[in-house]
Amino acid sequence: MPEINLILVPGLRDSEAGHWQSLWHQLNPHWLRIRQRNWEQVDLEAWIDAISREQKKVNAPLLLVGHSFGALASVVWANRHPQLTAGVVLVAPAEPMRFGLDDEILPRPLAVPGLMIASHTDPLLSFARAQFWAQAWGCELADIGEAGHINVESGFGDWPWGRAKLETFAAQLAANSSR
Repeated sequence: MPEINLILVPGLRDSEAGHWQSLWHQLNPHWLRIRQRNWEQVDLEAWIDAISREQKKVNAPLLLVGHSFGALASVVWANRHPQLTAGVVLVAPAEPMRFGLDDEILPRPLAVPGLMIASHTDPLLSFARAQFWAQAWGCELADIGEAGHINVESGFGDWPWGRAKLETFAAQLAANSSR
């Protein structure tokens, strides 16, 4: 089975200690995780540069796991670097228009396989828009009902269902790449 490197791409303000991304990283310290100086500034290129810095540490394709703004950065990075990307998991992606990214993030198929996990009560992306983006990007859409922004405030800590969904998606990517 070909190797895939998993990389966590948090959104604005990083992912605090109780956030599923942080808890998953504690359980899997070999996973990559972007780091940067300013987590408060909406700066798409800073997120993309942070992903690129981490990618240079490994030799296998990345599976990007982005949350909120980090999901948007994951989409852009994957489209710019499809040869370095196994796939993307987009958890509660923010609406691109919210950050003025209409020109950078377009409604066209991603260059890599994608899985979107979305909620009906996410304040940063309505479920109708999640459906729109999932279809436009060619992503599988996992509807998790009324789950807010799928973060600590919404009651998501370790989130075993999400981890299992990620593992299934990663296994599918590995199986498809070995054919």
